Amino acid sequence: MPFQDYYEILGVARNADAKEIKTRYRKLARQCHPDLQSGDRKKEAEEKFKRVNEAYEVLSDPEKRAKYDRLGANWQMGQDFEPPPDMGNARFYRGGEGMEGGFSDFFETLFGGGGFPTGGFAGRTRFGGGRARGPVKGEDRETEIALTMEEAYRGGEKTVQLAAGAICSGCGGTGQAGEGFCPACGGTGVNRTQTTLSIKIPPGVKDGSRIRLRGQGGEGMAGGKRGDLYLTVRLAPHSAFVLNGADMETEVVLRPEQAALGDRVAVPTLDGPVWMKVPSGVRAGTRLRLKGKGWPDGPGRGDEYVKVVIDLPASLSETELNLYRQLAALRPSSGGETR
Repeated sequence: MPFQDYYEILGVARNADAKEIKTRYRKLARQCHPDLQSGDRKKEAEEKFKRVNEAYEVLSDPEKRAKYDRLGANWQMGQDFEPPPDMGNARFYRGGEGMEGGFSDFFETLFGGGGFPTGGFAGRTRFGGGRARGPVKGEDRETEIALTMEEAYRGGEKTVQLAAGAICSGCGGTGQAGEGFCPACGGTGVNRTQTTLSIKIPPGVKDGSRIRLRGQGGEGMAGGKRGDLYLTVRLAPHSAFVLNGADMETEVVLRPEQAALGDRVAVPTLDGPVWMKVPSGVRAGTRLRLKGKGWPDGPGRGDEYVKVVIDLPASLSETELNLYRQLAALRPSSGGETR
């Protein structure tokens, strides 16, 4: 019988992880779904769809994948295959009449009979019939949530709209209606909807942190519990602050006389502006520290570092220019004769 290279069918590397395999499977299942084709292309799509589902059936199951991987990486797609003597319960099986919609002979030889591929976007919906495996927990899902720095710092409630998947009421999640695919869900067993959630944001959450929402993932099957939803926090860039670990960084612009003589200036913080003392003679690029004004870090907080920027006012009066000329006269230029 011809060898089936499941990794090649899905277009993934042999060391691909479960998430990569599932992502690739979903993409291919949409592309080659028979209900999206017509005429001669429909038959071709059906064959490819079956191969994709069979490949996912094996590579998404750790036990089946481990057994399949024992064959090694030297087989080529379509090459004649006969199971080696150490393959355990591998047996020859020929799917005769009525088996056109099931597994390939290659699959049946390695894993035995027992129905049809368990495709579906959650990896649990059976295409072409067969019995469910009993209560199955819904899949866990992941997405991102964008927060401003103020929202993440203070925490609180945030309302978001998320795409969700509900088991198709037309087919009960099987993906099948009669002898064909369910038209309501396109054979996926799942209908996509929009759901509105009120999410509690813990104060001081950092970029990359994950928030777990129990029971907000995919629906279970055959009485199984819903999965969980994981939200990865992404902090939006801020116009005034840069977060570096638990420390904040910002800038303050000083006039030359403030830098030379020292001053008290207002500096922004996440708690509102505070007054900061600038020592006399401070140079451009100096970083001044506001202790405990950074990001929450365990029981304490980081610090805020204020970088000094020295700049002239947009316009100077004649009196101010004369004063600068006097200063210039006190410190003659080292570049040659002044004019």
